[in-house]
This record gives sequence, structure tokens and C-alpha cells, in this order.
Amino acid sequence: MFKPFARLALVALAFPAAHAQHNSWQWGAVLDLTATSRALGLASRDQGLALGHSDVSAAGPIGQALSAQLTAGVHTHEGKTEVALEEAWLQTRTLPWGLQARAGRFASQLGYLNEQHTHADDFVERPLMHRAFFGGHWNDDGLRLNWTAPTPMYLRLGAEVFRGKRLIEHAEQASSPGVSVLSARLGDDIGASHSWQAGFALAQNRRQQEAAEHGHEDEHGDVHGDEHDHGHGALYSGKRMQVWDLTWKWAPEGNNSQRQLRVGYERAVVHKPNDFATAADRHVADHLAVVWRFSPTWEVGTRLERLRVAEPHGDHFHAARLRQTSLMLAYKPGHMQTVRLQVAKQTGSESLAARGHSVQLQYILNWGAHAAHSY
Repeated sequence: MFKPFARLALVALAFPAAHAQHNSWQWGAVLDLTATSRALGLASRDQGLALGHSDVSAAGPIGQALSAQLTAGVHTHEGKTEVALEEAWLQTRTLPWGLQARAGRFASQLGYLNEQHTHADDFVERPLMHRAFFGGHWNDDGLRLNWTAPTPMYLRLGAEVFRGKRLIEHAEQASSPGVSVLSARLGDDIGASHSWQAGFALAQNRRQQEAAEHGHEDEHGDVHGDEHDHGHGALYSGKRMQVWDLTWKWAPEGNNSQRQLRVGYERAVVHKPNDFATAADRHVADHLAVVWRFSPTWEVGTRLERLRVAEPHGDHFHAARLRQTSLMLAYKPGHMQTVRLQVAKQTGSESLAARGHSVQLQYILNWGAHAAHSY
């Protein structure tokens, strides 16, 4: 039911920018290159030299009432170059009462990081939580309605419905719409130097993942993970997911170009992995990131991550755990370039392919304009 909206966005974007009433379309591109000593468990980056989340995008108005965006992404996966349509949406500009609607393919407001493009992240890869539950970056075909309150304190309430196929491609049970998301986001400033934002989201999933998605069955009927599985989409899912996030930022007198401290925390709990699951059988993940910009061109940061999943084995579950600690140093000579060195250490269960240590070097180059990133 959502395919026509994506097609509509593509048709609208096919017109030259001169057809836009204000002729203010923006075009941009991102090149993301990485060199990785060893692919991490549940990794999104291949070992060796690889193309990360690179993209080409266009965004602008369509008349007075609508705006649109189109983003095509390219990356390497298991040695092959893959191209995918990541965003193709239309959004209202003039709805009353603080309402805004969007239709097409776009990133869900599930959590803090998922709304943002991965090239804007502070670390080379998304946290374990996103790699396991969101497929790294969850874009899907759907509809969204947001309401922003007319208050001094920022308050946004949102409702989304998606096909869900890009989250769980192969499903034993598949309904349409496949996933619905309700979200709330609250934020404010504390004086001139401090700001914060907190969010909560609840996702209801009607697509039940096939057990074979996690690996293969042995002679006893147990399912075992494939340590080389870097598959797209969620590796672990359930009927209901709750996501909490909290972000705090500090910069002297609000001037983050010189110095800034950023602290972010996210936690997700996935309930009912399948019909045999009890309340105790669930997936849980969280991560805490601290990044310090100590000069206009240098940043240093660390991120602590935990993942605990209930792996199905017939009518029962086995617990599997994975922990990761990352340290990064980034050099940003301007808004267009980032050079990042990151060292990561993993410990945990063999079924989650914990890989010990990995060193990653990342280079990001931006051309043209990109839409402003969220808080």
C-alpha cells in the first residue's frame, strides 16, 4: 500500500529544479571510506578497504505546500558494491496547528540515532543496538504525522506506519502495515551553555521473523548463528520494542565551534521474539557515548555498548551476550571532511561472533549541501 508514495516522490524529484517555484533545490554527496583490520561481530563494515555509507541526495520545495528529498546510497557488502534508494519522500510545509505529514521512504523516529544519516555519527559504526535491532539504519516505506507543541519547551509527538519489509524482509507472518511507531521527544536549554533532549518510542511489529534468518538448524532442530552473516535488516526482532534515549550537550555560552561535550544514552527492549517466548525471553541493548571537542578541529570520544539476546532453540531460548568498547579520535579540518581513527574491543558469546580487537580508519568527504541534522 505504500509503494505509490515512494513512486510519487520519485516522479516529483524527476522534474528539474527550475520547476520548483523558489528554485532553491539543494544537491549534495558524501564519500565514506574505511579501512578495517578485522570485521567486528554484527559488523556493518567489511574487513580491509571498503566503501561505507556514501550517498547522493537532492532536496527542495515543490510549490508552496510540499518539500521533497531523494537519497541514493552506495556501500560495499561482503566485497560487492550495492546501491539502494534510501529516501524518497514528500512532506507538508503549511499544515496548521503544528502538524506535519510525510509520505514515502524515510528513516523512522525510533530512538535518537536512527533519524540521522550515518555519516553524521561520532563513531565509525552504529551501536550494537542498531546493528542488531534496526539493521544499522532503518529506512522504510510509510506514512508519518508529527505534532509540535506551541510551547517554549520543545515537545514533539509522532505516529508512523510502515510496510516493515525493510526491517524484516522474510517473515512467517506478514501483515500490512507491518510496523507502527509512536514517539515522543522533549527538550530544552538550561542557561546559555547547556541543552538536553529525551525521547521515548514504542514500535509494534506485525511481521514475525523466520527462525532461519539467524542461521541454520542442526540435527537437533536448534538454530545456530552464522558468524559471517552481515545481513540487511533486523537480526533480532519481536512483536514490541521500547526505546528510550537521553542526550545532554554543553558548550561555553552555546558556542560549540570551539569546545563541546556531548553525552548520549539509548536503551532498547524487544519483547516476544516468537510465540514460545515468556516475559523473561527478550532482547535488551544499550549504549553510552561521551564525545569531547577540545579544539575547533579535534574530537575524542568513547562508547560503551551491551547487547543481550534470547536466541530461539525450538520452543526454548538460550541467552547470548556481546559487549563492545570503542575509543575514537577525529580530525575535522572543516565541515566537509572528517578523518577518524577508532579502536574497538569485543567480548561475548561465540554465536554473536565476538572478534576481540579491531582498528578502523575512516575518511568522510562531503560535497554540496545536506539537510541540517537534528539535535
